[in-house]
Amino acid sequence: MQITMSPYYGKPDFSGLAPGACGGVDPVSVADLLRNAFVYPPHSILENVKLVTFGFCPQQDMHTAPEFRFKFRNAGEVPETARQDQDWVEVYHRLLCEAVRNSCAQARAPWLLQSGGKDSTTLAIAIADARPDTVCITYLGGREESEVESAAFVARKLGLRHVALVCDPGRAYDRYLGAVAKMPLLTADFALLSYFDLAAEIAAHGGDGVIDGLGADSYFGTPVSRQQRLLAKLARQMRLPGAVAELPLVDRSFELCFVLGTLQMNPIERVFPGSRFTDDEVDGLFGRNMARESRARLALFTDEIASATSAWEWRDMSMSIAGSAGAFAKGLFAAHAMSLHAAYPFCDRTLRDWVHHEVPRHQKVDPATRMNKVLIREHIATRFGDLPYVRHKGSFRFDLRGLAAQRFDQVRDYAEMSRSLLPGAVAWLDRNRGRLDNKYHASKFYLLAVVLPWLVERGMCTMRPGR
Repeated sequence: MQITMSPYYGKPDFSGLAPGACGGVDPVSVADLLRNAFVYPPHSILENVKLVTFGFCPQQDMHTAPEFRFKFRNAGEVPETARQDQDWVEVYHRLLCEAVRNSCAQARAPWLLQSGGKDSTTLAIAIADARPDTVCITYLGGREESEVESAAFVARKLGLRHVALVCDPGRAYDRYLGAVAKMPLLTADFALLSYFDLAAEIAAHGGDGVIDGLGADSYFGTPVSRQQRLLAKLARQMRLPGAVAELPLVDRSFELCFVLGTLQMNPIERVFPGSRFTDDEVDGLFGRNMARESRARLALFTDEIASATSAWEWRDMSMSIAGSAGAFAKGLFAAHAMSLHAAYPFCDRTLRDWVHHEVPRHQKVDPATRMNKVLIREHIATRFGDLPYVRHKGSFRFDLRGLAAQRFDQVRDYAEMSRSLLPGAVAWLDRNRGRLDNKYHASKFYLLAVVLPWLVERGMCTMRPGR
C-alpha cells in the first residue's frame, strides 16, 4: 500500500489501514522513532505501507524507486525582484483568507491552535474575516511560557472566542491511550501528546476541526542561527557507550547530556527536534544491532541536501524530513483518531506558490537583519502593535518530567508487554527511573511512552519470523 500523506498534496486517505491488513511492524521503523521521534519517509511503522510525503512524487513507486527532491529551493532568497508591483500585504491577506476557507470547507466548527506566535497570529487575522465562527485555543505547556495573555488579547481584539488549556501530562496521556488504537500509523513527535490533549478538548466542546499553522517555514525561508551552526559542527557521529549520560554528575546536567548526545548524532539528524536515544542505547533496547539500519535510511536524502546552496537551505531541506514525517504526521494521525478535520491553510497551493515564486526576497527575509517572514510581520502590524511572541516565540512545550513522574509504572507495564520487540526497555526504565527529572532522560521516556502503547494496542509486539 502507498498513501499520499502531506497537506501540501491534499487530505490523506487512511481508510485502507485496517488492523492486521498491512503486514507487521517494521522494526527498523521502531528504531527510527527511538532515534529521531519519527519514521524516515517513505517508510511507515508498517512493513507493507509506504508514504508519499512532500519532496516525493505521488506517481513514483515508494516501494522500489523513491526519489527525494526539495520543492522550495532557495526559499527566502529568490526572486531578487518582483515580477510586478503589488500591495504585498493586501494580496497576502486575500490569498490567506481563501486558503482558510478552502482548507476549512468541511469543518462546521473549527478551532485554531493559537500559540501566540507569528503564524497563528497572522492566521487569526485572516480567520476573523474568512471564518469568524472559529474558536482559538492556546496550550500552556510549561512554566517558562506566558503567551496566553498575548494570545487572548489577539483573539479578543479580532472578535474571536479564546480558550486556554493548561498542560496536565497525566490527562494528556490518558487521552492518548483512549484513542491510540484508532491512530492509523505512528509518530513520536514531541508535541503529539499535546495535540491529543487539545483534540480531545476541542471535541468535548463541540468542535469538529483543527486549524494548524504549520507549512510556511519551508517557502518563506528560515535563517540559520549561531546556535544551530554550532550544533551542526558538534554533531560528529561518534559512537559512545550509552551509559556515558548516566555517569554521576553528568546525569543531572541537561546541558552536558545534550552535548554528549549531539556528539553522537549525524549533523542532519541533529537538526531534528528534541533529545533522543543514541545508537548504542537503541541497540541496547533491541538487544541487537538495529541503529545502523535506521541511520542507513538517511542516505536517500543526502545527495539532495548536499546540493544546498546556503546554510539555511541545507537546514530547510533537513528539517523538511522531520516536518513531513513528524510535525505534520502528528496532526494528521491525531485528527483521524479523534474524527476531526485537519486544516493547514499555509499548505494551500495558490498561496505557497505565490510566496515562493512572486514575493520578493526582502519581503521574506530582511537581508540586513536576517529577520524572517517579513511579509507576515507586516500583515500582523496592520492590526496590532509590538506583540512579544511575534518578536520571539519558542515551540510548544510539553511537561516531559511531569509525564515521567505521573505515568512511570504505566509505561513500564507497556515495556513488559513489549519484551519480544524491545527486550531492553524495562532495564532502561528501571536504570533511569531516578534520572527522569532531567528532561534529557525524560525525553527518552516520552518516546517509549508514545511508541509502546501503539505497538501493544495494535498487537504488534511479536516480530515476524526471520526478523
